[in-house]
Amino acid sequence: MEGCSAASAANGSKDGLDFNPMKEYMVLSTQQQIAVAVLCILLGLLSALENLAVLYLILSSRRLRRRPSYLFISSLAAADFLASVVFACNFVNFHVFQGVDSKAVFLLKIGSVTLTFTASVGSLLLTAIDRYLCLRYPPTYKALLTCRKALVTLGIMWVLSAFVSYLPLMGWTCCPSPCSELFPLIPNNYLLGWLLFIAFLFAGILVTYGHVLWKAHQHVASLAEHRDGQVPGMTRMRLDVMLAKTLGVVLAVLFVCWFPALVLMVYSLATPLSDQVKKVFAFCSLLCLVHSMANPIIYALRSGELRASARHRLACWKKHLRGLGPEGKEEGPRSSVTETEADGKVAPWADSRGLYCSD
Repeated sequence: MEGCSAASAANGSKDGLDFNPMKEYMVLSTQQQIAVAVLCILLGLLSALENLAVLYLILSSRRLRRRPSYLFISSLAAADFLASVVFACNFVNFHVFQGVDSKAVFLLKIGSVTLTFTASVGSLLLTAIDRYLCLRYPPTYKALLTCRKALVTLGIMWVLSAFVSYLPLMGWTCCPSPCSELFPLIPNNYLLGWLLFIAFLFAGILVTYGHVLWKAHQHVASLAEHRDGQVPGMTRMRLDVMLAKTLGVVLAVLFVCWFPALVLMVYSLATPLSDQVKKVFAFCSLLCLVHSMANPIIYALRSGELRASARHRLACWKKHLRGLGPEGKEEGPRSSVTETEADGKVAPWADSRGLYCSD
């Protein structure tokens, strides 16, 4: 079995001759390698810049970095930034330059890729849970989810993701177990376990956002009743449609970007794969990079507070460049929730588009 040969080979040499034991996994043609290199560079660079911008806007704001909602978004941005860099570099090195490392180095690399994407999905789940708690328990939300509790939860999520991702590096490799058709040195039973773990995270996201949408509908209806019908029916409908669109985009992007690769992983557990299917999987894997690029737009840039923070930073930089003095004290942009409560236009439990809690 070629996978077992890969497990015993080191540094890509055998008996003093050039030897690539992972050749069966390197199936892309020259034209496909060029396409993969271009896509990885463009998508990876754009995703990295977007997520860096989100991290900067949150961590540079004393207000935002003390709020649990934005701590979860920071974790998502950090995971997606690392995924953009680690995945793009390793994917190009393996499929384009056909680089072969020692067993330990290769498992470290593939474990790092797994960690970044697993932590990204884990951060999505925590973000969904945070919004559900904000909606379900608005009066006690601040006490229920403090900054310290959010940091502890994030720490547990990252440690668990790292443990699951680096199990192959800790010894869970193929031989004598059957090797994966898609990943060198990775056994099918580990791949099955990881798929079940990811399926659990996805199920949690779907169920949580389903509850968010249902509770949002109930809150809008309750708000209308307490105002004695002062809120027109069209306004309630507009709020429901706006919320449904936001959650629809979240779930649709998650499904489109992850489903093809996950289906092929499951398929690989049941039957041997042709080189053509492996090529399809290589390009489907790039959709996970697209998801990391889309996350900042869906989860962060739709936030009124982050947009206000970005405008404030740009204004400060312009003043600094014009020599008008130091950046000065940061303005505290009002929460979009507070603004909408004051205006009496939308429900007090969510941002009109982004569903961000008022902490």
